[in-house]
Amino acid sequence: MSLFGIANRNQKTFRPKKNAPSGNKGAQLQRHINATLGSGNLREAVRLPPGEDINEWLAVNTVDFFNQVNILYGTLTEFCTPFHCPTMSAGPKYEYRWADGVKVKKPIEVSAPKYVEYLMDWIELQLDDESIFPQKLGTPFPPNFRDVVKTIFKRLFRVYAHIYHSHFQKIVSLKEEAHLNTCFKHFTLFLWEFRLIETAELAPLHDLIESIILSC
Repeated sequence: MSLFGIANRNQKTFRPKKNAPSGNKGAQLQRHINATLGSGNLREAVRLPPGEDINEWLAVNTVDFFNQVNILYGTLTEFCTPFHCPTMSAGPKYEYRWADGVKVKKPIEVSAPKYVEYLMDWIELQLDDESIFPQKLGTPFPPNFRDVVKTIFKRLFRVYAHIYHSHFQKIVSLKEEAHLNTCFKHFTLFLWEFRLIETAELAPLHDLIESIILSC
């Protein structure tokens, strides 16, 4: 069964796909992403197109990666349960606790599915906030925009880390490992290109990330 066949089966677990921000410019950059991804050269696909604004590029790609992770995790919702995944972890050495700095200021221990639920809700709030992700062409990005993007990427990485450590065999049985690996390779090359995550945060998937960077 294809990834999107599974998505249709579990439709109630999915969020509406987010569209690229920033009006016509966002649509143009989205077309550029689609064209370069179609070439198969992921290293080229992540590079800032000549003459384009880096914040616009970060914004459009952030929406894209949010959608990718949302779909990937959605294929696992019947397997990633509070019973099977009582903590949000990436192997025995790495456990993630949730805090958003607003509703939850002190990090709390939650199950993996609850962590992802909180995370997707939080990212949606950021993407829908036009003071952070402007929808109108020419509207300036806030001074802390890159910091928000970094936090989004750091937390999306944790979902990938959990999938690889806790659910990879299920991904293999669903015959989706090639898709997962391609999505994660694209994600890794993008965050590496723009230095969006501290190296220490990448430790749970260090070997995989190193192989991706060295092979491109």
